[in-house]
Amino acid sequence: MPKLPVTPSVRTSVQPRLATSTATTVTQRRPANSDRTNAAHRNGTPGIKIAILAVGGQGGGVLTNWIADLAAKGAYDVQTTSVAGVAQRTGATVYYIEMAPKSDRRPVFAQSPTPGDVDIMIAAELAEAGRAVLRGFVTPDRTTLIASTHRILAVSEKMVPGDGRSDVDILAQDIQKSALRSVCFDM
Repeated sequence: MPKLPVTPSVRTSVQPRLATSTATTVTQRRPANSDRTNAAHRNGTPGIKIAILAVGGQGGGVLTNWIADLAAKGAYDVQTTSVAGVAQRTGATVYYIEMAPKSDRRPVFAQSPTPGDVDIMIAAELAEAGRAVLRGFVTPDRTTLIASTHRILAVSEKMVPGDGRSDVDILAQDIQKSALRSVCFDM
C-alpha cells in the first residue's frame, strides 16, 4: 500500500514514498495568509467546520456524533447534518459538523459544506479524499485533511478488464498539494 511522504512543517518538495505500511504521514504547508484564523463566521466568531466522507459501515455517523458530543460538552454550539450518498453511484455520505463557542448570540450554521469553507476534512478511504479535493472542499490555505490510505475499489475500477485501479501515487501527490496539512495512514 503506497504511503504519502513525511515532510517538514513547511513543505518544499515531494519526498519519495515510504516503504512501510504502518507509518503515519503528516504534511503541513504555511498558508499564504498565515495570520488568518481557522474559520471566521459571518459574525466574526471563530468556529470550526468539519466534513467527514465515509461509505456504509465505516462509522462516519458514529464519529460525527462523538465529535458533536465533545463540542457540546466543551461549551460549543454545534450542528450536524448528513447528505446521504449511494456509495456505488454518487459516492460517500457527507457528514458535516459546524461549531462555534457559545455566546449570547446563537450562530447560524450551514446545512452542508461548501467548497473552500472546510477546516478539517476526514476521509475514510483514499479515493474519497481525492473526491473531496476535486469537489473543492480541501484547500491549501485552510484545510487539514485526515485520510485513510486504505482503498475500496470503485465500480469503475472493477469494470476494467485486468487492472483498472486508479494510480494511487498521482492521487497521493494531488492530495498533498491540495491541503494545508495532511495526515494519511491506513486506518
